[in-house]
Amino acid sequence: MGKMRWLMAGVTILGGGVHGVLAATAGAAEPTLEVGRYMSLAELFEKGGSLMYVLAALSVIALALVIYCFIVMRAEAIVSRVFRRDLVAKINSGAWDDVRTACQYRPSPLAEIALAALDSLQAGGGKTDPSLLKEIIESEGSRQAATIQNEPQYILDVAVIAPMVGLLGTVFGMIQAFNVVALDLAKAKPMLLAAGVSEALITTAGGLIIGIPAMAFYAFFRGRANQLVGLLESAGHEVLTAFMRASQR
Repeated sequence: MGKMRWLMAGVTILGGGVHGVLAATAGAAEPTLEVGRYMSLAELFEKGGSLMYVLAALSVIALALVIYCFIVMRAEAIVSRVFRRDLVAKINSGAWDDVRTACQYRPSPLAEIALAALDSLQAGGGKTDPSLLKEIIESEGSRQAATIQNEPQYILDVAVIAPMVGLLGTVFGMIQAFNVVALDLAKAKPMLLAAGVSEALITTAGGLIIGIPAMAFYAFFRGRANQLVGLLESAGHEVLTAFMRASQR
C-alpha cells in the first residue's frame, strides 16, 4: 500500500513536469504579436502609395494660396487710407493728370474705379451725366468686388479635391488588400486584412488633414473679402461724390 502511494505520487510529479515542458515548448513555438507602434511620417508616406505625392502637391498649393491671400487681401492693398485721402483731394482740385498718375502709381481696386470714372469724364470734355458716371463707377466697383470675393476660391477647390483624392487612394488600397486575401485563401487571416485596410486609410487621413485646414482658411478669407468689399463700396461712393462735384464746376 505504501509503495502504491509512492508510485502514484511519482506519476503525478512526472505528469506535471511533462505538462510544464509541453506548455513551455508551445509557448516558445507560438509567434508573439508585435505591440502596435506609431509609424513615422516617412513610413506613412511610403505606405500611402503613389497618391500621397498628389496630396503632397495639394498641400504645397494650399499653403501657397493661403500666403498669397494674406498678402493680397489686406485693407491697405484694396483701399489704402493714404491713397484714398490723396485721391479725393486731387479729384476735388480738378487735377486730372495728377489723378491718373496717382492711380497708375498705386494700382488697386479703388484706383481702377477712379480710372474708369476719369476716362468717362475726360471723354466728355470734363462734363458728364451724373447718372452715367454713377453707373460706370458701380459697374467697375461690382467687377472689382467680384475679383476680391473670388480670391479664396482656389483654396476651396483644394479643400474639396484633397479628401476626394484621399478617398480614391483608400478605395485602391482596399481593393488591393481584398485581392490579396481572395487570391490566397491560406493567408486569409484577419490580421493581414486589417493591416491592408489600415494602410489604405492613410490616404483618407492625409486628404482630411489637408482639406480641413484649407476649408477653415477659406471661411476666414471669405469673411475678410466681405469686409474689404464693404470698404471698397464706401470708398467708391466717396470717389463718386468727388467726381460729381468736380464735373459740375
